[in-house]
Amino acid sequence: MSAHQLKWLYLFTLALMWGSSFILIKKGLEGLTPIQVGAFRVLVTAVILIIVGFKRLKTIPKAAWKWLAVSGLLGTLFPSILFAYAETEIDSAVASILNSTVPLLALLVGVFFFKSRFIKAQFLGVVIGLIGSLILILIGANINPNQNYWFATLPVFASLMYAFNANIIKTYLQHLSALGIASASFLILLFPAIIILAFTGFFDLNYISQPQTQTALLYVALLALLGTAAAKIIFNRLIQLSNPVFSTSVTYLIPIIALFWGILDGEEFNLWQLLAGGIILLGVYLSNLKNRIRQKA
Repeated sequence: MSAHQLKWLYLFTLALMWGSSFILIKKGLEGLTPIQVGAFRVLVTAVILIIVGFKRLKTIPKAAWKWLAVSGLLGTLFPSILFAYAETEIDSAVASILNSTVPLLALLVGVFFFKSRFIKAQFLGVVIGLIGSLILILIGANINPNQNYWFATLPVFASLMYAFNANIIKTYLQHLSALGIASASFLILLFPAIIILAFTGFFDLNYISQPQTQTALLYVALLALLGTAAAKIIFNRLIQLSNPVFSTSVTYLIPIIALFWGILDGEEFNLWQLLAGGIILLGVYLSNLKNRIRQKA
């Protein structure tokens, strides 16, 4: 399979994995606190990746470890907690659509912090996408007055962190294997995750033995295995095969999967929200226009 075909296969696989992550977070919150969901997700993923990629850790140069630490914090730990907190107040489908701002923010981060270039159509895409995000938040606040839509800003902050992470991997970690990047970054995150869980009383046997907690743990473990461990390796490889903007364009497809799960779970979603989501995806399309032009050239 050619590199061009492989990157599209990775893109669709990631969409399925990450699109299902939002409903798994929601189910995990039925028995765990938001910070426990994020930290336990990291803990399970760390154990899996350290076992699978242990040999790769020896090949990582010392100079790369600082960027691996930053990548782990911005690309996993902080966003995992932010999305979990967000879903205590907003629907999982809405959180997934706000996650679609990642390519837009990746472009802005690349331009202002990593000396990337862009064309006018891409800038227009960023503006359109961010306007769509604002509309989505305002509409959601109107149709769900019982929900605190200030929490809708949390997925945007998390998406900004993802955007920085994508550019960091492309700029400073390009020479490392995808498994090596994932394994090393989660080795660094292992200890903070354990400390966070310890301070929340997670390791109390009476707490873990509760049926509701055990069910939530199963959902988060599945989230960690597919939505984080496997997806992290695939995403790192996708960035190396393409670029940050194309890689983060997986968010074209994520809302479709997440919306499907949300509706099945009884979440309300009207046509105005769908329109706002379409505006965001239009912005993502325009922000990725430069790559499409190059592919046709």
